[in-house]
Amino acid sequence: MVASQVVTTSAREPQATRLLTIRREFQQLIKLHEPHVLAIEGQYFHHQRDVAFRVGQAVGVVLLTAAEAGLAVHEYGPMQVKQALVGNGRAGKDQVAFMVRALLKLPATPTNNHVADALAIALTHLQSRRVQQAG
Repeated sequence: MVASQVVTTSAREPQATRLLTIRREFQQLIKLHEPHVLAIEGQYFHHQRDVAFRVGQAVGVVLLTAAEAGLAVHEYGPMQVKQALVGNGRAGKDQVAFMVRALLKLPATPTNNHVADALAIALTHLQSRRVQQAG
């Protein structure tokens, strides 16, 4: 793990301002770390439609920013991540977080669920690339 950062915005800000904050923060991360690829959760479901819609807008901003930076984008669904890391597509978050810690040899499990999820997606991408290269 090179770095982690959770971008937060205030619910009191207009949605357009929040999306601009996400874009600027992501642009800075790209500039700082110069990645070649973006691995992202490809399926997001939420029981509240308005929350799912706003998250979808944020994901759209991230995808657009990645495309503008020339990053290859790979999407992985939650079941793919669980299967890749735990061997069971219905594994719990605690099992996935444990595997993230073990595989990355971290001193502790990430306390932020978003960081743990992002690391799990990154590990899934690395495993997927290894499988493709071996086949």
